Order: sequence, then C-alpha cells, then structure tokens
Amino acid sequence: MARKYFGTDGIRGLTNAGAMTAQMAMKVGMAAGRHFLRGDHRHRVVIGKDTRLSGYMLESALQAGFTSVGMDVTLVGPMPTPAVAMLTKSMRADMGVMISASHNPFADNGIKLFGPDGFKLSDADEEAIEAAIDGDVTLAPSGEIGRAKRIEDARGRYIHFAKSTFPADMTLDGLKVVVDCANGAAYQVAPEALWELGADLVSIGVNPNGLNINDRIGSTHPQALSQAVVEHGAHLGIALDGDADRLIVVDEKGRVIDGDQLMATIATGWARRGALAGGGLVATVMSNLGLERHLAAQGIGLVRTQVGDRHVLEAMRARGYNVGGEQSGHIILSDYATTGDGLVAALQILAEIKRQGAPASEVLHRFEPLPQLLKNVRFAGGRPLEAEAVKAVIAQAEAELKGAGRLVIRPSGTEPVIRVMAEGDNSQQVERVVDRICDAVKAAAT
Repeated sequence: MARKYFGTDGIRGLTNAGAMTAQMAMKVGMAAGRHFLRGDHRHRVVIGKDTRLSGYMLESALQAGFTSVGMDVTLVGPMPTPAVAMLTKSMRADMGVMISASHNPFADNGIKLFGPDGFKLSDADEEAIEAAIDGDVTLAPSGEIGRAKRIEDARGRYIHFAKSTFPADMTLDGLKVVVDCANGAAYQVAPEALWELGADLVSIGVNPNGLNINDRIGSTHPQALSQAVVEHGAHLGIALDGDADRLIVVDEKGRVIDGDQLMATIATGWARRGALAGGGLVATVMSNLGLERHLAAQGIGLVRTQVGDRHVLEAMRARGYNVGGEQSGHIILSDYATTGDGLVAALQILAEIKRQGAPASEVLHRFEPLPQLLKNVRFAGGRPLEAEAVKAVIAQAEAELKGAGRLVIRPSGTEPVIRVMAEGDNSQQVERVVDRICDAVKAAAT
C-alpha cells in the first residue's frame, strides 16, 4: 500500500513544509501515542533528538501530542538514534521517538518511531498510525493528561552501554583516534566513551549550533576527517553521521574505508572466534560484489536485501544472523543493538585492530572492490521505470553484465530520484551501461 507520510525510515522532509511541521508532529504524537496505549498502566514514550534547530519545535509538538492522549513523556535531549532505541527498551517504555533526518542537511528533519522492544515499527504499525494521523484521535480526560520529565543521566547510561560492548580485557591505550561527530547527536557521548576507554583522542564536529549538522563533515563528507588523521598522525579516524547510526572509517593514510570493508572485518573476526551467528551476514543489493566474493572465499555466506536498514534487520532476525548492514555505514550488530549503531560498530573495529596489532590500512582493507558506479536521475513525476523503452535498455544491460557484474535500479524512498548502479570487472563497461540507462530514464521522464 502506498504511504502518505512514512518513507523507508520514518517520516522525513523539509521543516516547516509538507509533512514536517509542528502541526504534523503533534498529530504524529497523538496518533502514535493512542496506538501504543495498551493495558491499564501508565504509558511512557522516550523522545530524543539530534542537534538541528528544528528539533526544539518538533520535540515540543510531539510532547504536546503524546501528553494529550494520556502518555507520559521522557525527554533525553540530543542522543544518537541507537541510544533512544536502547533507552526505550531498558526503561520499559511503551515506545521511543528519535527526531532526526540522519545525514541530511539541517533544514530537513524527521521522526523515527520505535516499539517497546527497541525495534523500528512494523509496516502494520506504521500503516495504523498513518491512518490515525488523518482521522479523529480520542483525547485523554482532563485528569489523565500525560506528564513530561527530562532525565539528566541519559548520556551516562548510553556511554556505559557502549563501553560494555568493548572487550572487558582490552583498552584503547596506545591508539590515537580522530572522531568526527558531524556536529550531530553523538557530539558528547562518542568522544567521552572513547576517552574513557583510553584513546588518545582528537575530536572534530563537536560544536553544533543548530545549523551545521552534517555540513561538510561527518560520514557523508569524510574529507575533513581524512585531513585531520594525517595532520595529527592518528592511527585511524571514525566518522559518524547526524544521528550516529552509521559509521565510516579513515585509515592512518587518510583513505576512506566504507561499510562493506567494515562489515567484512567484523564478520571475519567474529567467525574466527566462533561468534558469527548463522555463518554469514546480511547486506543490501548495493554492497559491492567484491564483498560477496571475499566472504565466499572465507566460507561466509551473504544474504542481500532491499536498500534500508529495516530490511537488513528483518532478514537478520528471520535467519538468526547477528551481523548486517549497508555500504553507507549502517552496521547492525544484533548481539548488542536493535538498530545501526556507529559507535558500537566503531568499538568492534578498534578491538579488531588491537587484536591484530597491525595498521588500520592492513586490518580494514579486506578485499579489492569491483568498479562500481552509481548515478541519480531526478524526475518531475510519473513512472519512468515502467516505460517500455527503459525496460528494453535495462534488459539489454543485464544481458551484457551477466556473469561479470550486477545491475541495481531503484527509486529513492525519500526523494523523486531513480538510482542506477552497476558494477563489474570492466569499469568502462560499467560506465557505458549506467549512462545508457540514465539516458533512457531521462528521456522517459520528460
């Protein structure tokens, strides 16, 4: 069923426009709160946010919506998305909310919802809430309106949790680490956790002003981190995004290490110690074919899903796997977390470097990626992928790449864009194939 508000990762958009207004946030709070009023106990929701200016507005609007239907609100302030998921479960709350647009610019914002188990909501839950947003929601009687409370030790709780995922017999003594928090949600907790574990720490992206989140910094802009690592002579750099649910690493030479290499490092390390559940990992259709070939050579399987960490997690839970993620750096380690957690993944990478006692460039470069090209085609409307001319070009490209590469074409879940990706052993062939498909999509979209 087509969604009106929910996309691939909650509700997201330009603030004070469309679905991301104070009025809509209040309606979401009312609808989601009413949906999770189950039983006769006092109901509670945990609300966290990143550092965007609009977070104040949306936090207040959500608080009004939840309390109006009788749900108590616990405010934790700027916190990573995975921290909100963890706190929702540990505090026995009925649901959790993260106000964030992840790696998007400050002008965007979003609302992510978690159930009492700390997992993102099912399609059925989202559909029920979406229907209630445009309907009439029953308000609480005057004497049963909810209360709001801000807890001051939320950061400490998450830092303690994150440190508990690091080997108890190990410290980060002797490692010089640059951490880039993207001026986002982890600007306090990530440096504190790394420092407490003993790292010689250099921090960047830790001065949010409401407008500079993800601004030429963080996991989607690793150039600043690469420069800092080289300038400070660090052993490696860690880049998080605005809500700290994804991770990109830079080695001591300033080279960027993407999520595919990080997943390969964690999976092979866990397999070596007998900790890899299910004998494989889950990745999306966007992960490089080189990852698949590398894992196969190690006797480790790879299951591919649609793009989106929720699809990765669904496959992990269905198959009993405990490692999964995306090339973009969403890495889910289900032994520890119910969603992607950039800091927890970083600690596993740091532990592997400590175990091997080798430079990051050796430990983390697990395979040579195949040439891969991704291009985006923006369109004004319609369904260009359903055009016969586009279908014919795609079929021809698939036949050309058969046995030597892969082709992935999909509409974006958050914007009017068709994403065209191809990879293969021959870079010129890959570029030729992508350009032909992009030209066909553009022609069909005009």
